Amino acid sequence: MSHSIQQHLLSKIQQRKSEHNFRSLKVREPLIDFTSNDYLGFACDEQLREMFWAALKQQADFPFGSTGSRLLSGNSKYAEDLETFLAAYHQSPTALLFNSGYTANYGLLCSLPYRGDTIIYDELVHASIHDGIRASKADGTAFRHNDWNDLEEKLNAATGLKYVVIESVYSMEGDFAPLNEIAALCEKMDAGLIVDEAHATGIMGKRGAGRILTEGLADKCLARIHTFGKAIGGQGAVVLCREPLKDFLVNYCRPFIYSTALPFYALAYLRVAFQYLSTEAVNAKRENLFRLVALLRNNMAEGKYLLLDSLTPIQSLVVPGNDAVIQFTEKLRSTGFDVRPIKYPTVPQGEERVRICIHSFNTEEEVLNLAQAIQSL
Repeated sequence: MSHSIQQHLLSKIQQRKSEHNFRSLKVREPLIDFTSNDYLGFACDEQLREMFWAALKQQADFPFGSTGSRLLSGNSKYAEDLETFLAAYHQSPTALLFNSGYTANYGLLCSLPYRGDTIIYDELVHASIHDGIRASKADGTAFRHNDWNDLEEKLNAATGLKYVVIESVYSMEGDFAPLNEIAALCEKMDAGLIVDEAHATGIMGKRGAGRILTEGLADKCLARIHTFGKAIGGQGAVVLCREPLKDFLVNYCRPFIYSTALPFYALAYLRVAFQYLSTEAVNAKRENLFRLVALLRNNMAEGKYLLLDSLTPIQSLVVPGNDAVIQFTEKLRSTGFDVRPIKYPTVPQGEERVRICIHSFNTEEEVLNLAQAIQSL
């Protein structure tokens, strides 16, 4: 390796360490889970596991890999039928599968807007959206979080085709986007509304189909993105849209065109997971999940640190400073709770936080003990 490159790498690594922001891979310890996105416990659900094995046995000769991209050898009737199923589940004209939520957001935004167009996005959208915007040739500008008045000002100043990108539930704040107000504004200003429903998928709305359907806004969206690595407990994502946008993505979206397709077993899991999602057993899981969210909040007295206002499983306790939030988190972990610090630059400086994720499988005792441990610090 080039000596100068080696020195450059070491200096960048040292910079991260000096900022108390060095990342490293760790194997999960046997602590009480308050950090994963597995909100409904699907990743280890025994009933779902049995449904999955039964689905695999129905096609015992399935290939281990998809063997290519979907435009080459990786497409199948099963994949197309799954897209039809997911479109119907979410009341969308059509759907297109992607290999991850990151790829779906990135691919949609790097390929759809053109030079001279404008993408206006909530300042707190996911990194995958930021990366897609940077990779596009369009102009990108942020509006203040959930501030549709600021959005209107940005839309008035926009040139070319206009796209607005938001999340229905924000991944670090755990709060809701004002969907009705933003959808009405996009319709008035002839802007295409793109909504990432990653943290609403599975837990929000009837059958976990998301907030857009709950608000009756499906027809107001250019595209909706639902991801499968969180409450669904699997892999992949889907872009819900109308036929012209799907055809456009199949022809112009390079991350879709040049990615090896999801294998059969991943598709089979998604089919049974969504069938399971609409059962009474999972309805009970959702009810218990939000009951536990309320239990935590009701037992968190006002203290030194701010608990952000959220009615979702994402509960964030702001502990300013990378060093301070690391120390606070390590103290909680030492008492048996798996929680993680969210540091700058993932969140703005001064807004570092302990991100707590509640799950349907957490017990009342675990939630109350977590609240007590936080209070004691």
